[in-house]
Amino acid sequence: MAKLNISVQLYTLRDATSIDLPGVLKAVKKIGYTGAELAGYGNLKTAAEVRKAFDDAGLKVSGAHIGIDQFEKNMDQVIADSKTLGNTNVIVPYLGEDRRKNGEDYRKLARDLTAWGKTVAAAGLTLSYHNHAFEFEKFDGQFGLDILWQHADPAFVKAELDLYWVKRGGVDPVAYVKQLGKRVVLVHLKDMDAGADQKFAPVGTGTLDFIAISEACAAAGVQWGAVEQDDCYGADPLKNVEISFNNLKKLGIA
Repeated sequence: MAKLNISVQLYTLRDATSIDLPGVLKAVKKIGYTGAELAGYGNLKTAAEVRKAFDDAGLKVSGAHIGIDQFEKNMDQVIADSKTLGNTNVIVPYLGEDRRKNGEDYRKLARDLTAWGKTVAAAGLTLSYHNHAFEFEKFDGQFGLDILWQHADPAFVKAELDLYWVKRGGVDPVAYVKQLGKRVVLVHLKDMDAGADQKFAPVGTGTLDFIAISEACAAAGVQWGAVEQDDCYGADPLKNVEISFNNLKKLGIA
């Protein structure tokens, strides 16, 4: 197995961060995480407030999910906030249904991401795209996601691979990390329950091979693996991210 820098995607803890982001960050640090990935600012209003909360907790910002509309309309703010946060990874987290109807939509996305990637690179930032399962729909025999990688400039558009969604899309996560290689700078670590409904599960309790994943990620030079569980199905999300971290530790990955 290979060690990775492990952070937590705060979307998992969204209910708690909406009340007390600083308190959640301290709890995350206590578990053993060294970083956290942002999905909004929780109950705080500004990047400066969030930076203080991270500093007080002793955590690094491993990345930030930023809506695609912000890259289209508020690029200067995206860059300024990233600088304030000490964050170098800006991530497009989702593609609306109206933007992914055919292969040309993915080619347009590739052009847009390349342009935004060049802009943020000039400011010392790296742009990544985060996948779900829908990008594994095929157009003219090709996955939408592969059309994106083919047409986006690899120097400026990187990948944050969500390994659960890769598997949900019918592709082997380890093979896909190897396919993209150095383009993969970030990954989401989440597990898939063995049941037919393929529920989200804490890392190490489902069907993904995290030892093989860690080795592929290390070979690719992945900067951070962010633990995430979109739905905890009534369980305490903080407890679940603790289970995930402890299992990664037992595997020798964290």
